[in-house]
Amino acid sequence: MLLNERLAENVRACFTGIWIQSHEHDEALLEITRLCHSEDWGLLSWDIDRGLQGTEVVGESDTSYPDPLAAIHSLNSQTEPDRPTLLVLKNFHRFINSPEIIQALTQQISLGKQTRTFVIVLSSLVQIPTELEKLFVCLEHDLPDRSQLEEIARSIATEAGELPEGPELECVLDAACGLTRYEAEGAFSLSLVRHGRIDVSVVLELKAQTLLKSGLLTLHRGSESFDDLGGLESLKAFCRRALRPRTQESSHVRPRGVLLLGVPGTGKSAFAKALGRETGRATLTLDVGALMGSLVGQTEERTRRALRIVDAMQPAVLFIDEVEKGLSGASSSGQSDSGVSTRMLGSLLSWLNDHTSDVFVVCTANDISKLPPELIRAERFDGLFFLDLPGDGQKQAIWNIYREQYGLTEDQKQPEDRHWTGSEIRACCRLAALLDVPLTKAAENVVPVAVTAAESVARLRRWASNRCLSAEQPGVFVHGERSEGRAERKLSRDPRRN
Repeated sequence: MLLNERLAENVRACFTGIWIQSHEHDEALLEITRLCHSEDWGLLSWDIDRGLQGTEVVGESDTSYPDPLAAIHSLNSQTEPDRPTLLVLKNFHRFINSPEIIQALTQQISLGKQTRTFVIVLSSLVQIPTELEKLFVCLEHDLPDRSQLEEIARSIATEAGELPEGPELECVLDAACGLTRYEAEGAFSLSLVRHGRIDVSVVLELKAQTLLKSGLLTLHRGSESFDDLGGLESLKAFCRRALRPRTQESSHVRPRGVLLLGVPGTGKSAFAKALGRETGRATLTLDVGALMGSLVGQTEERTRRALRIVDAMQPAVLFIDEVEKGLSGASSSGQSDSGVSTRMLGSLLSWLNDHTSDVFVVCTANDISKLPPELIRAERFDGLFFLDLPGDGQKQAIWNIYREQYGLTEDQKQPEDRHWTGSEIRACCRLAALLDVPLTKAAENVVPVAVTAAESVARLRRWASNRCLSAEQPGVFVHGERSEGRAERKLSRDPRRN
């Protein structure tokens, strides 16, 4: 439902205090103006710069009421009998905490039911003093949807060839989701200046700047793909199928996401970053630590704001790395941080369970014991996958990828890699190129995590056995067993791994 439709309902229901959250005040005011014109309602607007504005300001000049308190007091003198009059106060959250303003608004909103006057606060955020909470209803001015973004793009790209068509246009619209009308116009115009046509890369560039300003999310724009990841075939196939294009849109069958548990260095973060590019979605990275604020209520507000931004940026992949480190304090939150971590976890869990936006969540974790049990219950994620130490075939694929990436010849002898992860193979290849030494020599500088943290790795693998899906082969992960193609063999047990 559009803003003008919701506003008309509330005016007819005689809600005389209305708070509209909008990041586009001019667009919101334009919709309100059109509504008042069609319904023959009176309309006044006020801001600190221009004072009281309106086509029917009675008895005074337009700048007679620069004071916010005077603007409220003036409303009754600007009304007509039997005709609703709306007063729009722009950015009024800056003044509303004054005791005089609170008292004046309380009286005016209460009197408005008799005089048919309506106070509308137009602000980019909702900050209602406790004394006024029961007097206001809150409406949200939505960001432009895909059809509106396409209309903006077509109004800017007027020449032939400037606007892509078909799947390329869909990618542009996907990239523009979450931008305001002003930001979308700027992105499309900059793209025309830079490339002579609307290009998705420029839209994503501006989108990354928008997220940077929020300080809560970042847009990952790497070049990783599934071809750069050796193995993980079952996990790749699962996510490809879950994120395949669907002809019928339904919130009930939209994918939720995956939780990746595994040994450090087995490719969890690399997979999450490659997934967005592989499926044509923007990859948003959420730092749980950045949500924590020093002021009372700031953490909860940041969490809600970050999740609203994520919803607006759909379709997207939301990447939360090492989630156990950000949420591990929830169990002792009452003693350590007055319950802030618990409330933040509650907001995140509610969103994971209830959100209907097309956002695929990828969480990674290295220590399952620190995760709250409610995070891993059914229907939070589509699957809980375990990424084990790579097998022989997977390691050979990883060697081939990084040999080519770092320009190493194939005739070099590979070092003993029995307990190595993909990160350690990459480190060996990078060091060989950096130091200009053979792979066997570079391997002397690599100590595998399966050796340095043998007890932790063994404990993690035992916990995951029969509890998690295998990232490498279809079915449940079983500790000590691995599939190479169709054949299965049991790995020899090593005291350092068990």
